Amino acid sequence: MLLESSAESAVAGDAVMALERAKEAGRKERQLTKFREAKRMTDSINVDLTYCVCFNLANAYAMNNMFQEALNTYTLIVKNKTYLTAGRLRVNMGNVYFAQGNFTSAVKMYRMALDQVADTNGELKLRILRNIGIAFIKLQQYPDAISTLESIMATSPDFQTAFNLIVCYYARGDTDTMKVAFDKLLQIPPVALEGEEEEDMGLEESMDSGTLARRRDALATQLRNMRRQSDDYIMTAAKLIAPTLYPGDWERGYEWVIERLRVDYDMLASEMAIVKALTYLKHKSFDKAIEDLKAFERKDQNLKAKAATNLSFLYFLEGDQEQAHKYADLAVRHDRYNARALVNMGNCLVEAGELERSKEMYLEAIGVEADCVEAIFNLGLVNKQLGAYHEALQAYEKLHTLVPSSPEVIYHLGSLHESMQNYGEAVKYLQLLVSRVPSDAGALARLGNIFAQDSDDTQAFHYQNESCRYLPSNLDVVSWLGIWYVKSELYEKAIEFFQRAAEIQPKEVKWQLMVGSCYRRLAQYMKALDLYKRIHEKFPDNVECLTYLVALAREQGLEYASYEARLMKLERAVTMQQSMMHAGAASGGGMSPGSISDSGDYGYGAGPPGYDSPPRAGGDDMYAGALDDGPPSRGMETPPKQAGGGGFAAPQERAVATGAAAAAGGKEEDFGDADLDDLLVE
Repeated sequence: MLLESSAESAVAGDAVMALERAKEAGRKERQLTKFREAKRMTDSINVDLTYCVCFNLANAYAMNNMFQEALNTYTLIVKNKTYLTAGRLRVNMGNVYFAQGNFTSAVKMYRMALDQVADTNGELKLRILRNIGIAFIKLQQYPDAISTLESIMATSPDFQTAFNLIVCYYARGDTDTMKVAFDKLLQIPPVALEGEEEEDMGLEESMDSGTLARRRDALATQLRNMRRQSDDYIMTAAKLIAPTLYPGDWERGYEWVIERLRVDYDMLASEMAIVKALTYLKHKSFDKAIEDLKAFERKDQNLKAKAATNLSFLYFLEGDQEQAHKYADLAVRHDRYNARALVNMGNCLVEAGELERSKEMYLEAIGVEADCVEAIFNLGLVNKQLGAYHEALQAYEKLHTLVPSSPEVIYHLGSLHESMQNYGEAVKYLQLLVSRVPSDAGALARLGNIFAQDSDDTQAFHYQNESCRYLPSNLDVVSWLGIWYVKSELYEKAIEFFQRAAEIQPKEVKWQLMVGSCYRRLAQYMKALDLYKRIHEKFPDNVECLTYLVALAREQGLEYASYEARLMKLERAVTMQQSMMHAGAASGGGMSPGSISDSGDYGYGAGPPGYDSPPRAGGDDMYAGALDDGPPSRGMETPPKQAGGGGFAAPQERAVATGAAAAAGGKEEDFGDADLDDLLVE
């Protein structure tokens, strides 16, 4: 009973239980043998029972990946001369060595087993030879593998052996023999199916209950599985050799393969035509791909649906939403259980602004194919746009279990936690993202921004500095670092960053004014004076520059009358403009006084500018297409700069505002240090 129970557990896939019962059976068998020997009943010892118990134990060890124990048990059996058929177990020992990756020992065991198999058992000998050929392929000994596999093909050809032979020829780069081997593969008689079953493979959902019950017969199911397996061998071999048959002319290789398939495998030939169209996509030949796919509109329903799915994806990439929607609808109508067609339809609805309907499509696609990565990814994006952060988080957490190394998914998890103000979790995922993509400047800057909000200046500086190292042209990061160095009273370093900001925005006066302020902090007044002169030449209407220029010239005992005259003229103009605005506000028209800033902070608010650009690994508004292997990528975006508040105002407007503040007796009296202090977060 224990032996039978162990065998049943092994068949059911419960390896642990099978091993426990096998060990118990072994103990019971040894106790029985000792009892009989003690009672001098050696004639009644059952050798076959001992053989069965040991063989079952070795097999259980192998199922539990306890390879050494399995080999030891098999060795005890094959060395016992009383077991007449024990030599065959060397095949099992070869399989164990193969599982260990010890292919040389596996070949040795297979050959020893082959010598002990009688010629009358031809099927077993062919299987052992096939194992030897596969082991040679693993050892990359292709001549030996080819010799072994060709001997099988000459005796009893089968799909697996023919496929392995093609792989060997492909590894050697022998195109002529690849063609010959592919022809031999196609000459093997396919598994015979009933006519209706062959026509209706894959259409079980449309059958009546009687036909479906007949098709679920065990023998019919096995035959269909064998047919699918043979078709897989043929399609895989065709995809493997087609691009390499004619070096430099991959189209000719596909045409040769399709021509050969049309003789007996017309359905597979049509599928290869779709593969050819997709290869056009890889070579950026979109027009030819569309032309080939459109040819399937008049073919079989399944092929038509596949072509429509790919056409929808193509038109979506090209921005032709009308055609993309047309073919997505066609694909969904032909096959409602096509997850990729549903994803394409959802993408078209997103572009049309119908987010709720697109969400339904993505959910339906997930219902059809629970691990459809594109559908889950896009569902998270739609929920994010709808503000359903918890649902979006659930989608991306599920996706993270499916593709744990995807930078796009990790980014969105961090972004969602940040939007939900779960800063601890946001930091965890963004740090994980940085560990996967160390050069992602966007993620580094985002981490720095979070730490800055948490008043952790050390960590904030570290991540902002790393971000600037990888992307030195990001104005937000450059300005943040400049302000940080000012706060740390490292004005020389601050000058480097403000000069870089001036190079990035040459028409923005505030960066050059900040450089001048740093020179004044360092008491390098002549450098500051020369800089203000250059700024005045470039921005002659900037009141703030003239104010500092007059003050510095007066302090250094230089001529300043001409600059002072220009300053007074500009200030009068500002005063007149301000009076007109007040008058307009009093009469109920014009701009309000509050529309002109009276601060001297050069366009910053209470603290350094925020940073909200997604990392290069992914983007918020890019939807995964149905042909993608994973969520698609997009470049880094920088949020638009807003005038006033925490953004950057235009140079002319800000210059007038600052001058107005100076004329009104605001913060800037003479050339004090308030211009930089206002930039810092206390």
